[in-house]
Amino acid sequence: MHAPGLWSSDWSCDLHGAVLPGQPPKRPGDEGLAAVLQETRVPVWVPWPLPLGWLVTGFRTVGDERTGARACAVALSGPGLLSGPADMLLIAEEPGIGLGAFYAGLDGPDPGEGFDRRPAHVKLNVQGPTATSGHSVPMWAVPSKPDRAVYAGEAMADWLWVILWPADAGVLMLERPQLVDLREPGMAPDLPYGAFSPRLDH
Repeated sequence: MHAPGLWSSDWSCDLHGAVLPGQPPKRPGDEGLAAVLQETRVPVWVPWPLPLGWLVTGFRTVGDERTGARACAVALSGPGLLSGPADMLLIAEEPGIGLGAFYAGLDGPDPGEGFDRRPAHVKLNVQGPTATSGHSVPMWAVPSKPDRAVYAGEAMADWLWVILWPADAGVLMLERPQLVDLREPGMAPDLPYGAFSPRLDH
C-alpha cells in the first residue's frame, strides 16, 4: 500500500491500483460506535435483540477522509449453540471493496459469480433507513475455509456478509436474527460491550 502523494490523491496498491485503506480496528464502546456512525456511508448492522449472552466486541471500517467509510464490520462474541464460544462479523460494504471476502478467506473482492443461483439457505429480517418496517434479505452459504461459516446477500444496495467462527456456529443463522442499522434514528439500543475481538486484527 502506498499513501497519497504528490502525483496522486489515492491510496494505491502495486497489484490492484487505486484502493481504499483499511482503518485500524475500533475498540468496543460508545466512543468507537460514534466514530463509525460519523464516517460510514454503509449500514452498521447489529442483530437486535442480541442472541442470549452475546456482546459487541469491536468495529472496523474501510475508507478515507475523502470517501468516508465504504465498508463497515461489527464484531460480536458469545456462546455457540453447539459448542464453546463463537465469534461473528457482520459486514456491510459497497461492491468491490473486499472486506467481507477478506474475512471469509476468499480470493476475490465479492462472493463470486453464481453464488446466488440456487435457493437461499436462510433469510434475515433487516430494518434500516429505507426499510423502516423491515424486509427479508435472502442469504446464501458461500464456500470458504473450513474453520468458519460464511453467508452473503444484498441489503440496501450493499453486500451483507455474516461470518461465524467456528463453522458450526453457522447454526445461529437458523434463528433468523433481525438486523437493525444503527444509522437510523431511534435504532441505537443500549449495546452491551465485551472484550475486544482479535478477529478484527487479522
